[in-house]
Amino acid sequence: MEKTTAEHGDGKPAPEIKTTDLDQTTVLIAFFVVLITCVLLYIFRKKRAARTDFLLTGVCDSGKTLLFSQLVINKGRETFTSISENIGWYQCGRGSVKVLDLPGHERLRSKFFDKYKSQAKGIVYVVDSATLQKDVRDVADYLYTILADNATSSSAILILCNKQDEPLAKGSAVIKALLEKEINVIRSTRASKLESVDSSRDSTNSFLGKQGKDFEFAHLPQNVQILESSAKKNELNHLRDWIDRIV
Repeated sequence: MEKTTAEHGDGKPAPEIKTTDLDQTTVLIAFFVVLITCVLLYIFRKKRAARTDFLLTGVCDSGKTLLFSQLVINKGRETFTSISENIGWYQCGRGSVKVLDLPGHERLRSKFFDKYKSQAKGIVYVVDSATLQKDVRDVADYLYTILADNATSSSAILILCNKQDEPLAKGSAVIKALLEKEINVIRSTRASKLESVDSSRDSTNSFLGKQGKDFEFAHLPQNVQILESSAKKNELNHLRDWIDRIV
């Protein structure tokens, strides 16, 4: 062990400084620097992985983009079929949240949904209440894909029955029954197709609901709600209340 000595101006030796004390101090400082760095890195990564976004999904012409405009800028605007995502911020009681309007075209929907699904705190699946009966297969199939994806297992799901102002619009209870019935058929079809396929690397659950029972939204791990809206008339109180609760 080395000792370091010095002399004062009066010729008396100064207190000894042990180099081991310096070494211990250096080690402690380095330890705390590493610890603080690790904590900050953990917080940063956790913040990046946190689910904060709300996705507006659904097939073409369901009214997603008009809903997006009403939420983000509080007024409607002329809309066209989206070929890319629309991103904006919705002001709610607890601050602002990011809202993404995803394209509903069959060739684009999977690409954009896969891009943002891991950040989704809430997923709004928009349904055209007036045309569902003739489009129920496509609507239910895309909904099945979203619900079956492992990335959405912790997301809140809202099936929003839009265009309630239309004369032929179906109510939420009828739409719920139509979708459950169609998903029941799709579930059987998908299960039979996957019997001969190795799905061990698949990111989806091939079977939704409970074995041996007809499909019901209540059987899912996600919190699924079904509400009504009219983007055209800006009747979005149910949607806004739902977002406020989830946030």
